[in-house]
Amino acid sequence: MTALDDSDTRLPFYVRGNYAPVADEVEAFELEVVGALPPELDGRFVRNGANPAHGVPSHWFDGDGMLHGIRLRDGRAEWYRNRWVRTKLLAGEERFDPETFEFDLAAGRANTHVVRHAGRILALEEASLPNEVSPDLDTLGPFDFGGSLTTPCTAHPHVCPETGEMHFFGYELVSEPFVTYHVADAAGRIVHSQPIEVPAPVMMHDFALSRNHAVFLDLPLVFDLEAATSGAGMPFAWRPDAGARVGLVDRRRIGSGEAVEPRWFEIDECFVFHVMNAWDEEGGDVVVLDAGRHPSMWSSDSSAFEPCHLWRWRFDLRTGRVSGEQLDEREHGFPRIDDRRTGLVNRVGWAVTNREGEPAETDSSTGVVKYDLERGTTEFHDFGPGVSTSEAVFVPASDDAGEDEGWVMSYLHDRASGSSSFAVLDATDLAADPVAVVDLPQRVPHGFHGSWFAD
Repeated sequence: MTALDDSDTRLPFYVRGNYAPVADEVEAFELEVVGALPPELDGRFVRNGANPAHGVPSHWFDGDGMLHGIRLRDGRAEWYRNRWVRTKLLAGEERFDPETFEFDLAAGRANTHVVRHAGRILALEEASLPNEVSPDLDTLGPFDFGGSLTTPCTAHPHVCPETGEMHFFGYELVSEPFVTYHVADAAGRIVHSQPIEVPAPVMMHDFALSRNHAVFLDLPLVFDLEAATSGAGMPFAWRPDAGARVGLVDRRRIGSGEAVEPRWFEIDECFVFHVMNAWDEEGGDVVVLDAGRHPSMWSSDSSAFEPCHLWRWRFDLRTGRVSGEQLDEREHGFPRIDDRRTGLVNRVGWAVTNREGEPAETDSSTGVVKYDLERGTTEFHDFGPGVSTSEAVFVPASDDAGEDEGWVMSYLHDRASGSSSFAVLDATDLAADPVAVVDLPQRVPHGFHGSWFAD
């Protein structure tokens, strides 16, 4: 790996401080626990992120994927290990042909998320096929659903808790259809694929699932070929004249063998990286979407992220009307719910947010906020001055536990010591001290998304 001086302020933020990559793959066993790990936690917490192996990438999302995992069992932290996802790009192969601009779907960074479906653990990055990894984080290679997947795969699939189906999509940048919607059944077989017609190659990072609909976000962040070929910054441009709309695909009509046309609703221009959840109301005639809304994205600076607030839209299928409202004043990132409520009404959600006085550009997520969406209240866990958190993931105490009966877990970084740890919070008393903290053998850089895989 090429060494970087992570204190050089001339470098972009995503290779400085705790965004800087780590050079080594390490592992440690029987880690020291401060407090008590709940004995119900039997499984692995794995988080993905960009960890560039060769110099400074053109933007934060272009670093090589690295997984950081911790194994919990019987109140013990059995091991921690980190592993690069050993992709074709990491091995030095090219993602696309610069003359034809054709992409190799098997060549991606695999750096954004890690999920499990039908017994397979998949490292995801939205411009390529998934890469399968083992429970011990060894790379098994690109996975194309037995040849059924011929498009990229979003980093944000959503699993229906009632059917076990995994719903996902892929977006293309140079050829139509620009978006393709897929459904894999509980056994991992793709049983439905169809194009979603959009007029431009937009960045579609996430989508949502309600009981009756798949919810697509056609927003005005559009692929920019000139920026892509220059290799400078994000290969997308803010084009508000392209309009903003949300499309609802009726899941109940899937299975006929024909494409189900979306019903589109125009909304005010904005961008959404991450949804919290969606559900149906009023007998299925209204679809509700909660998501993190940015007023724009990279409109003047391809490295700056405009503020994000929790927003709610309501789409009335009877009248065609849309309403929207901001739900909270604080800026947030990485919203999550109890995954058992995907597509169903959720009372509770979590996100990372900052404490007053912390740096705004980097390391700003210093705590976790819990939203009670019924009462309209919030609760905040403050990890303290100089401590940053990554995405917070909820784990229920049991299969039949209530929506917030369980734990919230994440990796932490202490800027003063340069060390990292793993924290477990009581989800019912979020502001209280962590129930357990595990010191880690090396720094865990800020990353993207993770999952808990129960054994």
